Amino acid sequence: MHRKWPFTRLFTISLTVITAVTMTVFIFFGLCIIDRFFSYYVDKVHKETQHMLVMQVITHYKMFNTWNGYDGTETGAIAKLSGDYFTITDNHGVTVYTSEENVERCCPNPNHVYTHIKYPLLLNGIQVGELTAGYFTNHITSPEEDAFRGTGISLVILAIICISVCGALVSILFFYRLSKPIHDIAATAKEISKGHLQSSVTIESNVAEMHEIADSINALGASLLNQEKFRQRLIVELSHELRTPLQILLNQIEAILDGIHEANNPRMESMHAEVARISELLDELEDRLIYEDDTFELNIALTDVSEIAMKVALGYEGSFAQKGLAFSSEIEPAIVIPADAIRFAQILINILSNALKYTAKGHVSLSLKRKDASAELIIADSGEGIAHEVVENINNRSGHAFKAVNSKGVGLYIAKLIIDKHDWKLHIDSGDNNAGTRISVLMHNIEQLRFFHERA
Repeated sequence: MHRKWPFTRLFTISLTVITAVTMTVFIFFGLCIIDRFFSYYVDKVHKETQHMLVMQVITHYKMFNTWNGYDGTETGAIAKLSGDYFTITDNHGVTVYTSEENVERCCPNPNHVYTHIKYPLLLNGIQVGELTAGYFTNHITSPEEDAFRGTGISLVILAIICISVCGALVSILFFYRLSKPIHDIAATAKEISKGHLQSSVTIESNVAEMHEIADSINALGASLLNQEKFRQRLIVELSHELRTPLQILLNQIEAILDGIHEANNPRMESMHAEVARISELLDELEDRLIYEDDTFELNIALTDVSEIAMKVALGYEGSFAQKGLAFSSEIEPAIVIPADAIRFAQILINILSNALKYTAKGHVSLSLKRKDASAELIIADSGEGIAHEVVENINNRSGHAFKAVNSKGVGLYIAKLIIDKHDWKLHIDSGDNNAGTRISVLMHNIEQLRFFHERA
């Protein structure tokens, strides 16, 4: 199991490590760059000194036209100031003068290797001797040069340390400005998890992501609070709705048992109606529990929706006739599409139940036909219609209009959830004042059906 660390400690450790590594890397590369530039500078100084030696030696030979009596002590002393030594030989290889006797290492640095460079001594294009220049690489004996190099290194290290420290301070300041809203958000989330759903967080930050997280936490709390209120209200309303038919049933049964009323057909039909009402309320509660969170799954298979539509239409013929409504169905046979058969039947039942419930007189029609490359289901009635705001809530997948038991449009809302889950299209054409309602469902097209066959 991984050990859990506080964010502040993790940030402090990470920042310390990153700062140390960054300082080390930059100091290393800074020193390398300084060494490279200093080496270039040293090489340039040595070359200038060596060319000066060649010119002085040639000038001497040009004046006397011989190496006899040449004394380079003074020249050698001047060259030694820059760490340069030299040896002059004539054309026969005889040493004329050398300042390289007893040359010791300039310092214990192993990178300072003693190096020789040979220069031919030419007079009017004729070689009269050879000068061998020697020096320690990347080193000048001048204290000023060493001081310059040391100062450069110190300044680079100091600059890197200052930049790193300033960066760390800015990061720490930013972190603490960032950690406070994170802490507030975490505290609010913890309060919500404890059941304090009314908790919300307000942060002061310029970071847009922090506000997005805070808004998400607030939206989550508000959503959970609405869900909890809905569940409480649903239980209260359901209890109230169930209490009335149960009380009527209890009174009827007690009256029959006490001999006050006879158990005749009208009495039994009245009791049957109350039982049917209770059953309807329980069915609605079951639908709410299944569909409220939109987490139900579909069992997709090739389904003959024509056959299902015919069976559902046949089952509703008696109900429409009993209410005095004209009911017609026009179902094209053998329409087979990928669908969940049970959910498709529930779509039909919910829409037809609404049509039966909210149509006082007139007609209801059901149509299922192929349309171009799709199948289209149409259910139309001459009822009281659906208010515009209810239609909007259904289309926007909002449940605010359907939180009460027996609320108008809840069956269509559940049908909408099933239709969306199938990736079908729902269109509602309706209005108030007995304008009637026309509901169409556009189902899978041929391409989707072909894809389903290929997968099968």
